[in-house]
Amino acid sequence: MDLDTLTQAMHDFVESKGWLNEDSPKQQTQRNLAISLVLEASEVLEHFQWSDESNSPDELADELADVMLYLLQLASCSGIDLGQAVLTKLEKNHAREWRDSLESAGASAD
Repeated sequence: MDLDTLTQAMHDFVESKGWLNEDSPKQQTQRNLAISLVLEASEVLEHFQWSDESNSPDELADELADVMLYLLQLASCSGIDLGQAVLTKLEKNHAREWRDSLESAGASAD
């Protein structure tokens, strides 16, 4: 499934709940969506709080989906083509020099 299809499905859901209305208690502003994104991401961390693996893959999948939904909504609300942003970021990362973690640890100890 592509990002446009997922984004449209997310928009349809948000609209069906009335969250795009000006008087909605769940206004879809950049600020509110960014806060919700981070809160949902922290729920992903709960799955690994005391373990290296999640004890509930289905619940982890739900939390990852929540993160993606907020990310899609934030990108859309911000006028950002998320697919293009990812490709642009990957190009930047390919051109970047990545220091070995051992090198960077030694360099910071000096």
